[in-house]
Amino acid sequence: MAAKLKKGDTVMVLTGKDRGKTGTITEVMPKDGKAIVDGVNIAIRHTRQSANNQGGRLPKALPIQLSNLAIIDKNGKPTRVGFRIDGDKKVRFAKTTGDVIDA
Repeated sequence: MAAKLKKGDTVMVLTGKDRGKTGTITEVMPKDGKAIVDGVNIAIRHTRQSANNQGGRLPKALPIQLSNLAIIDKNGKPTRVGFRIDGDKKVRFAKTTGDVIDA
């Protein structure tokens, strides 16, 4: 199945403690059905000091379920993603506006 959300997409969180927050996807894990979004689902992790690391209590973005994310359209509202064929290429488009997401 084609990926509806990809690395670099701006998304909004639909449910959970970070509902309504927006961020950019930094990593997608399709096998787990999760993604890491910058600035969302932050937890404090205690890390040991090392030669290249100061250590201490560091904030870390944890994965969030893909079903709890919606891509942001050009109007700044969350939308679902669809697929269609433009010429000889399969493209993603926003269901609310019908605009192509990736050209």
